[in-house]
Amino acid sequence: MNIQEKLMHTQLRLKAPKSQFNKFGNYNYRSCEDILEALKPILTEVKAIVTLKDKIIQIGNRFYVEATATITDTEDTSSNISVTAYAREEESKKGMDASQITGSVSSYARKYALNGLFCIDDTKDSDATNKHGKEATETPKQEKKYKCKDCNTETTEKVAKYSYNKYKKVLCVDCQKKQK
Repeated sequence: MNIQEKLMHTQLRLKAPKSQFNKFGNYNYRSCEDILEALKPILTEVKAIVTLKDKIIQIGNRFYVEATATITDTEDTSSNISVTAYAREEESKKGMDASQITGSVSSYARKYALNGLFCIDDTKDSDATNKHGKEATETPKQEKKYKCKDCNTETTEKVAKYSYNKYKKVLCVDCQKKQK
């Protein structure tokens, strides 16, 4: 088998289900480690290895992790195929120090490099649509008009969603101030 055939065989055999669950965001996901665990037996079978390499790059004033996933034929080490993916570091993330932010961004970029290399389809992936807890878990009614639960004043959708996230009920700006 040449490297293209080994990659094709691996792509066809690889099953990496979303077996992890994020309680905060209420979604299932797969980690980079999940993909690698599922890959190892197939790589042994086809006599290939996968390596991951990170590089920190700066674009403008933002830092990105450039992750490259490479499959190499162990029978012909000059034969390999690589895919690169990028992820941007947040300037700050609550509860994380700088090294933890870089580590989580690295994992994310590596996961998407592996997804590209092994054709792991994430069209149903919650990561693509997940708001990571930045919106209400139970959204206020999808009407254009929102009423404050305390004073019955009409409020905007943005104010209604913010108050629902914070106080678990729709409140106008004035009633939110009273909650503090």
